[in-house]
Amino acid sequence: MPVKAFQACGRFIFLQPESEKERNCMKQMGNWEKKLTRQVMAALLASAAMGTTAFAAEAVHGESADVAADVYELEDTVVTAERRPTKKMETPANTTVITAREIEDNHYQSVDEAIGHVNGVSIVRMAGGLRSYVRINGDERVVLLVDGQKLNDAQGGFGRASVDLNMIPSMDNIQRIEVVKGGGSALYGSDAVGGVINIITKNAVKNETKVDINTGSWGSHNYAISTQGKENDFSWFITGGLQKRGHFDYKFDGNSPTMANSDYNNNSFSMKLKNRLSDSDSLALSYAHRSVDAGQYECYGLISNPNARLRENFNNYNVTWNFKEDTNVPGYVSFFYNYKWIDQSGSFSTRTMGLDAQYGWLLNDYNTLITGVEWHQSNSENAASGYYGKKLTNRSIFLQDTWKFAKKWTLVPGMRMDNHSMFGTHWSPKIAINYLADADTQVYASWGRVFKAPTADDLYTYNPGWSTFGNPNLKPETGYTATVGMNHNFNEKTSVGISFFYSRLKNVIAWPEVRTFVWEATNIDEEKRRGMELSFKQELSPMWSYDLGYSYIKREATVTGSPMAVDPSNLQPNGYRIGVHYNSGAWKANLLGTIGSGLDAQYYNNNSSYNIWDFNLSYDIKKNLTAYFKVNNLTNQEHYEQKNSTYGYYPCGGRFYQVGLTCTF
Repeated sequence: MPVKAFQACGRFIFLQPESEKERNCMKQMGNWEKKLTRQVMAALLASAAMGTTAFAAEAVHGESADVAADVYELEDTVVTAERRPTKKMETPANTTVITAREIEDNHYQSVDEAIGHVNGVSIVRMAGGLRSYVRINGDERVVLLVDGQKLNDAQGGFGRASVDLNMIPSMDNIQRIEVVKGGGSALYGSDAVGGVINIITKNAVKNETKVDINTGSWGSHNYAISTQGKENDFSWFITGGLQKRGHFDYKFDGNSPTMANSDYNNNSFSMKLKNRLSDSDSLALSYAHRSVDAGQYECYGLISNPNARLRENFNNYNVTWNFKEDTNVPGYVSFFYNYKWIDQSGSFSTRTMGLDAQYGWLLNDYNTLITGVEWHQSNSENAASGYYGKKLTNRSIFLQDTWKFAKKWTLVPGMRMDNHSMFGTHWSPKIAINYLADADTQVYASWGRVFKAPTADDLYTYNPGWSTFGNPNLKPETGYTATVGMNHNFNEKTSVGISFFYSRLKNVIAWPEVRTFVWEATNIDEEKRRGMELSFKQELSPMWSYDLGYSYIKREATVTGSPMAVDPSNLQPNGYRIGVHYNSGAWKANLLGTIGSGLDAQYYNNNSSYNIWDFNLSYDIKKNLTAYFKVNNLTNQEHYEQKNSTYGYYPCGGRFYQVGLTCTF
């Protein structure tokens, strides 16, 4: 039976009407509710078209759109885990959803700030946040999507990461961020070892413009504008931003040094145009741009380089045709082109283009089949590392069946085939199972194979100046990941979740210091990660709520038979999350804590733990005017988001204040 919208207690929820009382209530809904139901259901189904995934809050069209945008957050529905919309309690994966409401209430300025408060997620911000990389379950191999389009490229970033979070130009056009923890290689290919992050952008639902102006510590000034509109079947959503900063302060050895980057400029622009061709078809064009000139900067540690300069430029294009949007299994065809250019003691760039398609069938009431094909090609150049015009191509096909073989059981087998231009054909099977013990209790488990090819930097780097050398004889990383977990809702206000993960990879690519001040890409024998995650949420009253989280992560590596137990890159051997939230009338306040312990002190300047507290407060002066105040790292905590044993530390920012005003008209 298709998912239906059911109105109860003045709010919308998604459910299957099971009881006679619920069926009668559905029948009693007036014509307006029935019309809205059909619109919302069609929009929700359309969201599975990952090229321009849009949830019902933004995708409904017609006179009820504004109302629906206010009531639909869809926190209980996810798209990324199964490449189609499913209820979280029926999805066999550890997922977290950050909604547009949370982004707005906390006045998050960047994606890394938003996802950095997710349990089990850690962020590496190099050189004062000029470049940001994410770890999920302690693993840097993470796929980053925007509306289902993959942003990872064939050049390395930090460790095994291959995408900079700073590529995302704006927070104003984000409808939700879905974080799927655990392996996803069968559906999303290489890099999806630690997990998948899908940033789902908004579709225009009304004519509106929003301006956000703020200023704060370190001589920072930010200006952002977004505008959306609709005209018949055509809609647009456009954002622009300008950020300036004078310097960057941090803590080291009890002192408060300043990293000077007085020329810092960060400019961004994004545009999403959409035209509905029919009730079942639409065409969307998206463009995103960000350019950063960080001026001069330095990192504190063994080597200080105040003359270093970092400049970045990102341009991402996408055109997508969505079809069968009025069915349970919509499809899409999408073409994208991404360009990345970075200048940091020598320039490097990569051009990535691809063609993706997905199609689905509702075979019967119990089986839903999803299949897709992908063709991705990258052309990379790295002047500093001595290679030019290196081209890598990957062709893939995936197939997944969601089979409800019993009233409470769902089995999800899948298979992916990758054909790499250098490493041939590899198969990545997966299987997941979900048991819905009752409407409030879910138990799930999943297992999947991993295939990750070396990046262009891994293969071709030749940089005698920095004593770094790639290895054209590298083997791909292979292995498997597994996750098991449970979620339970005690009632509408209280919930708990627990999950365990394990991964084991062979031929892991690393850059060890093979000789003094000489680094070389190599395959190490084995890498194992294991850990667990525990989360708890409770609403104490209409005004007060809180959430707690704990994560444990351990990595072990083996090189030619010798175990390497120490992992200096693990920021959260024991990680804790605390959130306290207040919402009453025009006032909103949030206190967010991120705590890590169990670090090896020799790698972190004799610090084995840290605790970072962020606080924000906002007041709605009137309906369309809001003033807000933020402070990050309230206690001015000394903390390092990465230790480089030779070159020094990448320090966490010190105490940072910000005050701003948003106006909507």
